[in-house]
Amino acid sequence: MAATTSSYSITMRLHTAPDHGIVGAVATAIAQAGGIVTAIDVAESSHERLVVDVTCSASDADHAKLVEAAVDAVDGVKVYKTSDRTFLLHLGGKIEVASKVPLRNRDDLSMAYTPGVGRVSMAIAEHPEDVWRLTTKGNTVAVVTDGSAVLGLGNIGPGAAMPVMEGKAALFKRFAGIDAWPICLDTQDTDEIVRAVELIAPGFGGINLEDIAAPRCFEIERRLRESLDIPVFHDDQHGTAIVVLAALTNALRVVKKELGAVRVVVSGGGAAGTAIVTLLIAAGVTDVVVVDRAGALSSDDDTLSPVHSELAAVTNPRRVTGDLHTVLAGADVFIGVSAPGVLKPEWIQEMAPDAVVFALANPDPEVDPAEADKYAAVVASGRSDYPNQINNVLAFPGVFRGLLDARASQVTIDMLLRSAQAIAHVVKDDELNPNFIIPSVFHPDVPKAVAAAILGDS
Repeated sequence: MAATTSSYSITMRLHTAPDHGIVGAVATAIAQAGGIVTAIDVAESSHERLVVDVTCSASDADHAKLVEAAVDAVDGVKVYKTSDRTFLLHLGGKIEVASKVPLRNRDDLSMAYTPGVGRVSMAIAEHPEDVWRLTTKGNTVAVVTDGSAVLGLGNIGPGAAMPVMEGKAALFKRFAGIDAWPICLDTQDTDEIVRAVELIAPGFGGINLEDIAAPRCFEIERRLRESLDIPVFHDDQHGTAIVVLAALTNALRVVKKELGAVRVVVSGGGAAGTAIVTLLIAAGVTDVVVVDRAGALSSDDDTLSPVHSELAAVTNPRRVTGDLHTVLAGADVFIGVSAPGVLKPEWIQEMAPDAVVFALANPDPEVDPAEADKYAAVVASGRSDYPNQINNVLAFPGVFRGLLDARASQVTIDMLLRSAQAIAHVVKDDELNPNFIIPSVFHPDVPKAVAAAILGDS
């Protein structure tokens, strides 16, 4: 049974016989079914019956149903209703607009809205740069998606992408005090996406592109960077790359290897893989091979797509060929941003001594981290239930905090490199070990350090 998680937490309302000992029987049934009880509350008690709310965690939706069935099978117990706590949390959405100024009387209204607001609008018309000072623009980010590559769910559309974009906006607020808003576009046409973002840009201080499929995302980002005077950041690319470089920097400190001397294999040549490779090379990695479905990318291959041809031109200096298993032999580092199960644990034995394995496919990684840990010196994943979680939340709040504070017009490679170093250095020498190469997303120093790194380049 996979590990339980709060993502599949349920609350069952039980009608039971008036026997307080029955609560223990329910807890035992849940444990035997592989669930973990996190709360038991008696909502009502009488001589006729008990009403009990039991909250527990399961490993997935099917497991939650098995737990429910196990409880319902206990003598004297009836499961009256089951609520999925994740869905309850999303009822009505996760974000809201709140006023920063009081609106208690006519005087307040006349300043916040008409007629007083007209004076402010005219001041901005006469001095356009004052929009940063007199409106929310200087602290507002648009989180833009077309719903074509949402998490590990694929092309599920703009409506289904909305909960993810709301979550992103909530993270912006929690970790950097930034007001962000989901912009879910009902088009997957590159020209229309670019034009839509250009049209809404005056109301925002930055654009965060999110969950847009490759290769379309590359052109959208490039064109928007050229046409807008506010920073454009594709988190799936650059946020991931920043955190990967930060984690790799510390992983190599653990195994006492130098960034410029290691051989790196990257599984996946999409948006994240391309950005990771670009940043690794900028940081000093000289030997990196990208492996996609057809095998190692090489400049000798004239059948590659334009995007992969560009990637092959700056990678694979030894012109190696073959599948992932072949290419992995002798490599110091594996970075996976591809698909579940593509890396067999035993292949890690064929890597160089003290291998580093980052299996980042979500929700199911390229290799089970627990299995990889048997062979690798350092293992990281995108999962929160294992050590060393590679999570973009470590990067994008601080990145945008710095960009907005600097009123930056673009994002540079130097900013990304410095952000990665800032995250890496939050982990102190006496804290660093194979199970702690990257700080927690809740570490208060992370967004501050990243924002400072951005400001240092502005």
